[in-house]
Amino acid sequence: MQHRIVVLGAGYTGAVAAGRLARRLRREDVAITLVNAEPDFVERVRMHQLAVGQDLTSLPFADMFAGTGVALKLARVTGVDVDRRAVAVDGANGAEELPYDTLVYALGSGWDDQGVPGAAEHAEQIASRSGALRLGERLARLDAGQPVVVVGGGLTGLEAATEIAEARPDLDVALVARGGLGDWLSPKGRRHLRKVFDRLGITVHEHTAVTGVEADRVATADGAWVPAAVTVWTTGFAVHPIARATALEVTGTGQIVVDGTMRSVSHPDVYAVGDAAMAMGPGDKPLRMSCASGGFTAWQAADAIAARLTGGKVPNVPIRYYNQCISLGRREGLIQYVTADDRAVGAALTGRLAAVYKELVCKGAAWSVAHPTFGMPTRRRRVVREPAAAGATVAARG
Repeated sequence: MQHRIVVLGAGYTGAVAAGRLARRLRREDVAITLVNAEPDFVERVRMHQLAVGQDLTSLPFADMFAGTGVALKLARVTGVDVDRRAVAVDGANGAEELPYDTLVYALGSGWDDQGVPGAAEHAEQIASRSGALRLGERLARLDAGQPVVVVGGGLTGLEAATEIAEARPDLDVALVARGGLGDWLSPKGRRHLRKVFDRLGITVHEHTAVTGVEADRVATADGAWVPAAVTVWTTGFAVHPIARATALEVTGTGQIVVDGTMRSVSHPDVYAVGDAAMAMGPGDKPLRMSCASGGFTAWQAADAIAARLTGGKVPNVPIRYYNQCISLGRREGLIQYVTADDRAVGAALTGRLAAVYKELVCKGAAWSVAHPTFGMPTRRRRVVREPAAAGATVAARG
């Protein structure tokens, strides 16, 4: 009887986890089902490019997973019952349940309006393909000289503001940041960031909190108004709400609490990866929501599942950071080198070379998803029998 592995979500983490599991385990022993609402992979780190009209290569999951043994289920996840070990989905065949023996929860995150009045009604977001396309439509309708305000001074905000300003130099682009511009970067990184913002003509409102959004302006905590024909909201991410409605142990933000192998601390047959997981990194600090964190958590989870099912040694490789890669339009970039726990060091790569570096990172991430079973070993390990209890280690054999 096959061990049923269900992977929820086919973003960077879910797709990589499914492909890695297919590399590690024999098709005769496991049935891997990947559930996703859309038929194509979305390069989320490129949504700011999509918003300004750049063409992105289509990556259909049907092509990516053809011949791998991974079954693709196009459906929307509506619920998870961790006590019955079943997932409720709604797809082309209507509502149905998918039973599982091991669940990989990779539903990720979406945009977070932070409860600011008017943000949900009037602001645009680039945390999804649909959001980026909608923003693109609005930007295309703007006349020269109209104001665009990007709210949020993190990586997403920096990339969105510079991409829009470079693609549409006729617009009046502004960034509103709660802190200083790039205040977490090294001195070299901050200098380069300001240089690029100045060259692109981006107005920066530093140490400014947005308290409200209207159709044509945003309100700030000091009582001022910033005109905005279009407001782009990039203040952070909120995880998918389904986990919070289950019996899984979650944090106050709804992230699933996991151990070092990405296994739920409350339900050993559930693993969480990417933004959905509350995983601890170096210095006992939570990993930040990012593609940089997500890929490593997917590898960790897939390898741990495979090891536990085959009786192998369970890996527990510490996850660490090396750099933060920031695109500043198509011709400029900033690679900020960091400590293992993600604190900036003095070294930074800037300019055109940094832009090329970031592009290679993006292409590499997409390539790893598009080739899920590249390097598949000729002899994958065997699952010899079902675990005696949910998530228990099985005995290895031959």
